Amino acid sequence: MGEMSQHVIPIALEGASRARKRQAPKGRRVDPVALVQIKDLLRDASRDRSYLIEHLHKIQDAFGHLGAAHLAALAHEMQLAQTEVYEVATFYHHFDVIREGDAAPPALTVRVCDGLSCEMAGARQLLDRLPALLGASVRVIPAPCIGRCEQAPAAVVHQNPMAFATIETVAQAVKANARTHHHDDYLGLESYIKAGGYALLRACLSGERDLEDVIRSMEDSGLRGLGGAGFPAGRKWRIVRDQPAPRLMAVNIDEGEPGTFKDRTYLERDPHRFIEGMLIASWAVGIDAIYVYLRDEYHGCRAILEHELALLRENPPMANMPLIELRRGAGAYICGEESAMIESIEGRRGLPRLRPPYVAQVGLWGRPTLEHNFETLHWVREILERGGHWFASHGRHGRKGLRSFSVSGRVVNPGVKLAPAGTTVQELIDEFSGGMLEGHTFYGYLPGGASGGILPASMNDIPLDFDTLQAHGCFIGSAAIVILSHHDSARQAALNTLRFFQHESCGQCTPCRVGTAKAVRLLEQDNWDVDLLGDLSMVMRDASICGLGQAAPNPIDCVIKYFPQELSGSHDGASG
Repeated sequence: MGEMSQHVIPIALEGASRARKRQAPKGRRVDPVALVQIKDLLRDASRDRSYLIEHLHKIQDAFGHLGAAHLAALAHEMQLAQTEVYEVATFYHHFDVIREGDAAPPALTVRVCDGLSCEMAGARQLLDRLPALLGASVRVIPAPCIGRCEQAPAAVVHQNPMAFATIETVAQAVKANARTHHHDDYLGLESYIKAGGYALLRACLSGERDLEDVIRSMEDSGLRGLGGAGFPAGRKWRIVRDQPAPRLMAVNIDEGEPGTFKDRTYLERDPHRFIEGMLIASWAVGIDAIYVYLRDEYHGCRAILEHELALLRENPPMANMPLIELRRGAGAYICGEESAMIESIEGRRGLPRLRPPYVAQVGLWGRPTLEHNFETLHWVREILERGGHWFASHGRHGRKGLRSFSVSGRVVNPGVKLAPAGTTVQELIDEFSGGMLEGHTFYGYLPGGASGGILPASMNDIPLDFDTLQAHGCFIGSAAIVILSHHDSARQAALNTLRFFQHESCGQCTPCRVGTAKAVRLLEQDNWDVDLLGDLSMVMRDASICGLGQAAPNPIDCVIKYFPQELSGSHDGASG
């Protein structure tokens, strides 16, 4: 061989050596003790990438935090780069990632909701006073809306939710070291079947109910997606059914819009009504597997679903029942956006996807996916039993259908109010919520949660429904109605919602990431720079990737338009 060959061989060997080195895991060395702990924790659970968030929860639950050694061991066990595991773990608010050398958090955490309804009910006083009272052994932190706005102020001690929390009740719960609260007053499988449950599903499977008639009834009902987007449910079934198999289904119970708690309320009472609706939809569309995404704040609901789904698998109401997997969120409002939810189910950060393609065509693992909100499926059984025209026969002021309004704030009886679509806010207050609290005069309202805008009491006659609020710069979304009184301030409500959006922005796009932070700084000023806020609003609406950034300016624009008296910092509520 010539002189060239003498150089080629060592170079080739050196390249092979580098290739062998690259086969070892990147990042820190794996601690053998931590690896044994992770193997013991996961046991025979799948190591597929899609279970990354589930496995992070296992570690967090077992050790109280996510240490560097355990993250490295998990990456090794799942054959992932450590950076992949780390970026997912640090994306979600409920994971406590502890860097090497840092102290672990206290064993017990108290989360106090600082959402608008809870702030109005005194959450700030809890956050100010509890740390000194409970001491350094308990961590007290603010939490974005925990879906208990009708119980404001609400808190969570470990995983145990506390309604109408006070200094005394939280301290007592901490002393008792309260663990997860399990509901036992809901309609379980046996009682549900005795009351006629799953008979409709069996009628569909036997051919007694014709597939085309079922879909047509859904279309006749006018039922639209009740998670906020409002896409017609029957039409969605047709669209996904026409896609090539295999087809999947993703169910959104990541109920994170501040002011919204309807899904939790229904799930705590009658879980199988939702499950039967889900199985009927899977039959109608031809679904192979179902993934139910439940927000992490709903620990009691997860216990219910785990228990009832296990019973259902033992006595399945249908042959070849599709796989149903319950996936656990980890504290990220953005995962209520359908494509971000799908990313999370796949074990990734909840970053919304650019569209097209749409989820109905390219969803979970690239397959056509039927995505539904919990409440949409909750209505399927009743609509099919009573007929689509029955649902459409309800309504007020020219609207059709029924709505589950989550009403919170300054009313006597907050809660989920089942009312005709098109009911006005004044009717909701007077007929369904017992009127305003004593000593409070109706001042304004949020017609669609944090992102739906803010309207004054003088605009109390607008029918609340899809497509009725856009002309006023608002939308109904998931029908979360927060009532403000003359003791409240619309500008303070806007600041509260923008702080929420800043906290919950996924950070993927600059208009939302930077825009929400800039908006908070501007809203904190005594006198608002209306021109600059207007420019910021326009950029966020036009350039944000998803609905979070596009809708975040709604409260700002509404205060400027409808509450001009509050633009000066001297205003401290309607009576100021």
